[in-house]
Amino acid sequence: MSEVLFIVNPISGKGRKGSVTAAIESRGFNYVLTEYAGQAEEIARNTTAEVVVAVGGDGTLNEVGRGLLGTGKTLGLLPCGSGDGLALCLGISRNVKKALDVIENGIKAPLDPAVNPCVQPLDAGFINGHPFFSVCGAGLDADVSRAFAEANKRGVLTYVEQALRLWHNYAPNHFTLDIDGQCWSQDVALVTVANSNQWGNQAKVAPHADCSDGLLDVTVLDMFHNIEIPDLALKLMAGHCDWSRRVHCYKGRNMVIERPAPGAAHFDGDWFDTTARIEISVEPAALKVIVPR
Repeated sequence: MSEVLFIVNPISGKGRKGSVTAAIESRGFNYVLTEYAGQAEEIARNTTAEVVVAVGGDGTLNEVGRGLLGTGKTLGLLPCGSGDGLALCLGISRNVKKALDVIENGIKAPLDPAVNPCVQPLDAGFINGHPFFSVCGAGLDADVSRAFAEANKRGVLTYVEQALRLWHNYAPNHFTLDIDGQCWSQDVALVTVANSNQWGNQAKVAPHADCSDGLLDVTVLDMFHNIEIPDLALKLMAGHCDWSRRVHCYKGRNMVIERPAPGAAHFDGDWFDTTARIEISVEPAALKVIVPR
């Protein structure tokens, strides 16, 4: 049986991890609590464990995943963050017992996707050099990510609250997009580039995304009217946002987004300031990840 280490972010989501660590201990697994940003990446890279489980949200997943790139180790997920986009896309439950069952089933066989149905390849995206495993983008969702990070409370309701507040006076972004050599310019609300199918909480912004197909899905959202918000929201949560005339979906391996000035972008739930030119690419099968059978 493979050696497993759980890396727990004690402040992800609502920050109550006592019951989670107790459940991990009850299965006989080892865990470590992170104490500062970036520590999960260091631990993941340096541990001798063959399987490293990210316990937290998409930000914790990103840190652990970055540390595992190029090591040959296998990623596990125990989702308990604010969005958990990649875990939900992969069918991993937020129920701690069920998520632990997935890990236990996955390590019963060799950690080889060719022989173990509980292990699959996972693509990695890169946005201006930053790895991501779920989604990245620029525009309204990046500005919402920044506002969410600066808010004094977490949770999906806070995210929705910040999105509605920013949308009230939002101006369109003029982006030039190049997807594998196909280029066009337009005013948009946002551009999301996705490895998984959702931002999180089952909000499927890229309903046809596949985490192991070697491609990234691009969703472009036009500016829209307030009266259209309920219909867009319903389609988003039902996994049919591509049915809206305001939404345009593409696939590709290499993308360039150019905008008039530097500004915010985001990856896996975290925002960052970056250049006016944003380059995005994919590395197929960069990691192995444990999934439900």
